[in-house]
Amino acid sequence: MLLGLTILASSACTKIDNYPGPDASFEGNLISTEGGNLLTSQNSSQIRLEQISWSATPSPQEIPSKFDGTFKDSKLFKGKYKVIPKGGAFWPIYDTITVDINKGTKHDFTVTPYLLIKNFTATLNGTTLTLTYDIEAPISAGLPTILETQPFINTTKLVGAGASIRDYSDAYLKRINKEYVDMTDAEKTISIDVENMVPGRKFFARVGVRLNDSFKSYNFSDIIEIDIPKP
Repeated sequence: MLLGLTILASSACTKIDNYPGPDASFEGNLISTEGGNLLTSQNSSQIRLEQISWSATPSPQEIPSKFDGTFKDSKLFKGKYKVIPKGGAFWPIYDTITVDINKGTKHDFTVTPYLLIKNFTATLNGTTLTLTYDIEAPISAGLPTILETQPFINTTKLVGAGASIRDYSDAYLKRINKEYVDMTDAEKTISIDVENMVPGRKFFARVGVRLNDSFKSYNFSDIIEIDIPKP
């Protein structure tokens, strides 16, 4: 009898979850005001969402950016969301927009990068790789202090902050610690020699410049492929 009563009580307390699973999606691009997508690193920028159709005080969730400045999440619940891009090396956006997210919802965000990395070139002299580039600020007034710059080198196309070979990347970090307006034209042209590249290997390289905003974020160059010839 006790066993039977226990089973009946257990069955009475069991509820079936009949809510539909998350099948809505949200995707788009972070577009630079200076042209093209804003190049990022994995999760260096995020799209923050708050589902206001579910709660008046929703917990935020985030979609990380990809290296090419795109983002996508295909496991969201349908509904109205407050949405805003955050975290990247761009001038802050303070006003959210409201998006009705359903299956296949798309939206692009336009942002103004702190810095542009221009004329990025790579040359080889034996096993020494020289990376040269210029930095330029679309808006110089009020720009956060430029902290440092460094190369990011990896053996895969997934290369950036947190995805690089330390001996070819962090080891060549250059401190700047200057206001952009106080830098000379010569200081805005940067050259870094990365030594002892392994012969016969293929690498992927880019450079980044880090600024002293609340996210300590980087502006990145594009990614280039480099083959180190065998001797």
